[in-house]
Amino acid sequence: MTFSFKEIATASMILFAVIDILGSVPIIISLRNKVGHIQSEKASLVAIGIMISFLFVGERILHLIGIDVNSFAVAGAFVIFFLAVEMVLGITLFRDDEPETASIVPIAFPLIAGAGTMTSILALRAEYEVQNIIIAILVNVLFVYLVLKSSRRIEKVLGKNGLSVIRKVFGVILLAIAVKLFATNVSQLC
Repeated sequence: MTFSFKEIATASMILFAVIDILGSVPIIISLRNKVGHIQSEKASLVAIGIMISFLFVGERILHLIGIDVNSFAVAGAFVIFFLAVEMVLGITLFRDDEPETASIVPIAFPLIAGAGTMTSILALRAEYEVQNIIIAILVNVLFVYLVLKSSRRIEKVLGKNGLSVIRKVFGVILLAIAVKLFATNVSQLC
């Protein structure tokens, strides 16, 4: 069991880019406005649980139920696509019967611990030591927690117009990520 600062740093940066919590701020604020409250602790803990569980048993679970990693990634691409369409067009596709909170769905899953994150974790598992990946997950979820807790302050700093612009820009970026995730993985399905 060897801890490697280089592995931790690299895995942290990869997960940070994939999770893209800063890019998700407009979604988080929109969901908070829709449901009234986001339980940051609950969302963070569930995301940690999902990611660490997937690190150990993800590929086996997918194979057990007959789903390969590529199918999982394509499904995640659809979820990301619809979230992006909401952001860009200013429409509501995701409707829940008066949810009390948005902590688990869609914050913990698929926003934080989504298909891209899961696929990255499986790829990291092939290259890095498990304990280094776990530390990278914890570092990222700590940052996610801080962003979730600060979403009201971030909203005040950016203002309504700033949020609208950022929301549309990141919506287009999310669309591009969804298309790339789809294109990369759909060819592997046939």
